[in-house]
Amino acid sequence: MRLRMMEISVGAFLITGALALLMLALNVSGLSLSETKQSYTLYARFENIGGLTPRSKVTMSGVLVGKVVNISLDPEQLMALVEMEVDSDVNFLSVDSSASILTAGLLGEKYIGVSPGAEDEMLKHGDMFEDTQSALVLEELVGKFLFNQASD
Repeated sequence: MRLRMMEISVGAFLITGALALLMLALNVSGLSLSETKQSYTLYARFENIGGLTPRSKVTMSGVLVGKVVNISLDPEQLMALVEMEVDSDVNFLSVDSSASILTAGLLGEKYIGVSPGAEDEMLKHGDMFEDTQSALVLEELVGKFLFNQASD
C-alpha cells in the first residue's frame, strides 16, 4: 500500500513538472492558449528593422498593447513595411504618434515601442505611423566610430 502511494506521488509530481514546462514554453515563445482579443491593424515603414520578427511585441509605456503580424518590403519606397495588430481597447493613438524599434535585455530581443502624440485625430484600422525610428545596429555604430578614428 505504501509503495503504491509513493508511485502515485511520483507520477503526480512528473505530470505537474511537465505542465509547468509546457506553460513556460508557451510564455517564452509568445504563444497563448487564451482566446484572441479584438484588434485593429496599423502599419509603419522603417529603413532598418534590425532583427525584428513577426510575433514581436508592440508596447506603449512598457505595457503590451499588440504584436507584429507581418514584415515585408515596400517595393515603392524600398523600406520595410511592418504590419501590427493593436488591441482595440487602445483606441487613443493620435495620428502624430511615433513607432520605434527598441531592444529589450542583454539578448537583444527587438520590439516596437509606441509613443503617443498630441493631435485630436486618432489612428484607425489600416492607418500608417508617419513618424518612425529604425533600429540601432551595433555594427553600423562600430563602423562609424572606427571610421571617425581613422580619419583623425
